[in-house]
Amino acid sequence: MTSDRIPGPAVCARALAAGEMTSRELVERTLARIQAAQPTVNAFRVVRGEAALLEAEAADRLLAAGVRRPLLGVPVAVKDDMDVAGEPTAFGCPGEFPPAAEDGEAVRRLRAAGAVIVGKTNTCELGQWPFTEGPAFGATRNPWNLRHTPGGSSGGSAAAVAAGLVPAALGSDGAGSVRIPAAWTHLVGIKPQRGRISTWPSPESFYGITVNGTLARTVADAALLLDAASGNHDGERHRPPALDISAAVGRDPGRLRIALSLKPPFTALPARLDPRVRERVLALAERLAALGHVVEEAEPRYGQIGLAFVPRATAGLAEWVRNVPSPDLLDRRTRDAARLGRLLGGAPLRVAQRAEATLHRRVGALFTTYDVLLAPTTAAPPPRIGTLANMNGWNTDRAMIAACPYAWPWNVLGWPGISVPAGFVGDGLPVGAQLLGPANSEPLLVSLAAQLESDRRWDGRWPRYADALDARATQERANRTL
Repeated sequence: MTSDRIPGPAVCARALAAGEMTSRELVERTLARIQAAQPTVNAFRVVRGEAALLEAEAADRLLAAGVRRPLLGVPVAVKDDMDVAGEPTAFGCPGEFPPAAEDGEAVRRLRAAGAVIVGKTNTCELGQWPFTEGPAFGATRNPWNLRHTPGGSSGGSAAAVAAGLVPAALGSDGAGSVRIPAAWTHLVGIKPQRGRISTWPSPESFYGITVNGTLARTVADAALLLDAASGNHDGERHRPPALDISAAVGRDPGRLRIALSLKPPFTALPARLDPRVRERVLALAERLAALGHVVEEAEPRYGQIGLAFVPRATAGLAEWVRNVPSPDLLDRRTRDAARLGRLLGGAPLRVAQRAEATLHRRVGALFTTYDVLLAPTTAAPPPRIGTLANMNGWNTDRAMIAACPYAWPWNVLGWPGISVPAGFVGDGLPVGAQLLGPANSEPLLVSLAAQLESDRRWDGRWPRYADALDARATQERANRTL
């Protein structure tokens, strides 16, 4: 690795195991790149400089002793809704938060795989919106166009990977919060089966609609991080069967029947697919057909699925708000949503949870005919910074649903999905498409996504910002050694 740009975790792990570099050298390179990008991209809420270097030195001792683990010595970032021992978990909120006493289960498993946690990435306030901005930390910007958002709520993780600051990152997805920023930053974003990656210390996050997922430049890297982070704490409510998802990367998916869905699911407000995004998704469908798959337009029977989403989302938000040290500092929209959540947290919440079995049968009927569902990840390209950040609650909801109506039903269902790059529109703005499947279908989705990646080679394209950052990161490294 001759450039200061940080490659994916698989390349890093091989280079470390081969002795081509030390973990300390790789982490120093990572920290320098983060520092150089922070004034512009602003991807991180917490950077664990000295702690990460100590962890890297410990990894180097293990490597020298012949120990081999999937991510031993590899720097990784996690979203700031996950507990990292000794660091606050602010989840995008203003105020002073106490340091976490111990790692959350997903972070613990990353460490067990050998990863070095270099920092915690920015997210909008309590993960509510498809942008990553707020008074607590400012605006996180899209490396493909700094005037635009990388999306949200895992926008900091996506921006960090897209700019080549870290090899890969964990995010969380409650209504598309991994898949939306993946689409808007030209990444692969995996939202796994509910429970695949632990949400502990929460037995279930946002009453089961939120899961932890992975962001990387390639399918193989996203799958590697997913396997490393997967597993559960005994106290969790959702514990799917273990899967070796990385093993599916090179596997031929076979000839699949793929349903193409372009119609937005049920929403209380109107949503329209941008013709430019539609064109890119249709082009991806054509490539899938050229690869030998049968692609036909077909729509899932979503019905009134939104009625099963709102109580769980708002009641979950209300729980987080109760634990915020300074709730009076929160955005008015957050306080209003939490108030609604307290109203819906009784009988409406129980009805919403009971509806899931019916929704599984209704939507799952599609998979008696088709193997995979292909849909846009978003209805529009990423908006400009500030477009949604200063709206009132009603207008925020309208704009959010108009831009991102496609992702959230899979959170209600708890099933896996992968957002893959679908190309660029307008001023070089990335957009994406989702591959969606029934319960525990990650291996099939990963196999298909990897086949598509081999055909499209989206991992070979970097934002111009990453090129410009190379020289600044090299200078930052030189400054740190003076």
